[in-house]
Amino acid sequence: MLDTLFGNNPESSGLLVVGSVAALLGAHLVLSFILRSFKRDGYKSFGFVSDAASLLSNSDSVLGRNGVKASVANYEGLFSGARNKVGTTSTEDSIKQREKEYATMVSSFYDLVTDFYEWGWGQSFHFAPRLKGETFEESIYRAEHYLALRGNIQPTSKVLDVGCGVGGPMRNIQQFTGADVTGVTINQYQVNVGNQYCAQKGIDHKCRLTQGDFQKLPEKFEAGTFDVAYEIEATCHSPDRKICFSGINHCLKKGGLFMGYEWVVLPETGYDENNPDHVRVKEGIEVGNGLPTLATSQEVIHALEESGFEVLDAFDANKNVHSDREIPWYETLRGSFTLSGFRMTHIGRLCTHCIVSTLEFLKIAPKGSVRVSALLNATALDLVEGGKEEIFTPSYFFLARKK
Repeated sequence: MLDTLFGNNPESSGLLVVGSVAALLGAHLVLSFILRSFKRDGYKSFGFVSDAASLLSNSDSVLGRNGVKASVANYEGLFSGARNKVGTTSTEDSIKQREKEYATMVSSFYDLVTDFYEWGWGQSFHFAPRLKGETFEESIYRAEHYLALRGNIQPTSKVLDVGCGVGGPMRNIQQFTGADVTGVTINQYQVNVGNQYCAQKGIDHKCRLTQGDFQKLPEKFEAGTFDVAYEIEATCHSPDRKICFSGINHCLKKGGLFMGYEWVVLPETGYDENNPDHVRVKEGIEVGNGLPTLATSQEVIHALEESGFEVLDAFDANKNVHSDREIPWYETLRGSFTLSGFRMTHIGRLCTHCIVSTLEFLKIAPKGSVRVSALLNATALDLVEGGKEEIFTPSYFFLARKK
């Protein structure tokens, strides 16, 4: 190739090598400057390229630069054999190991993926039913406001957000209702980030994140502290929903409402545990999202009832996913070729992967970043397949009242 470009002139070849090295050094300097100048802004999303330099490598991170590779290796160890042989991670021993190690697994998972979620998705880490003519952002707000409506959240309400992420939904609900909202997440990095955003929006006196394990809520809050509690695609991480829901019940006043959206497989619309393709999709969703195992909708209802709740309403909010009036919830993962939607497309995710690979090669991003990107790319395909086949939903809605 060099001979084609420059003939047999070694001087020209040498200049090419020097120029290439200079270009790499220049790129390294530019990206290093971008990284140092990165500042979080609660009012806008990450920039497409500029803020990519901050992924897994910023001042808020609880992982040191040498900690990412080890963390992703430990996480992958809990899903040994995943995507290599169907059924491997659905064995009783495999599930029990993840249930035993859930706290480390979930916290490690969000140490690794929080930046990627926020960079590609925004501050609300969840899906939503979407009507035709509705933007992605509008569907997210509508799903959150629907919870506030069904929970009758008032300006005087004290509200608990169970598994709050970086607090996008709690800030939206607080600003929508005026309520006092406390969010709990097991991940300290999310607490660090989310409280910055609350302060930037001037609502930190009414809206705050705290580190805690939602399997141990009675250790954190006195009985009857809250009027309302909700979770959005969070308790799917629970190794035992009865323990989790019982803790939420403890925190609520008598008659208090608890509502949420759950990730479930759907036997009622076709999921078959004896179908290898269905199991493959289920396991792919689990490994890519830090889940011990996916439950069915009936298992969620049973856990609520066993935890002291009366279930008032329950349905799949995506039941009309393929009607001519809705845009499928998973369509966002396929994305649209717009300025805001491109990074969610398959090609956009490949571009992200290339950017992260370059940053890791230049030693801007920590070692292990590429493996995190690959993990999320793979699970996006599983989520799309699960949605298309209607064997999975991320939006099984429930409304329950403390007896």
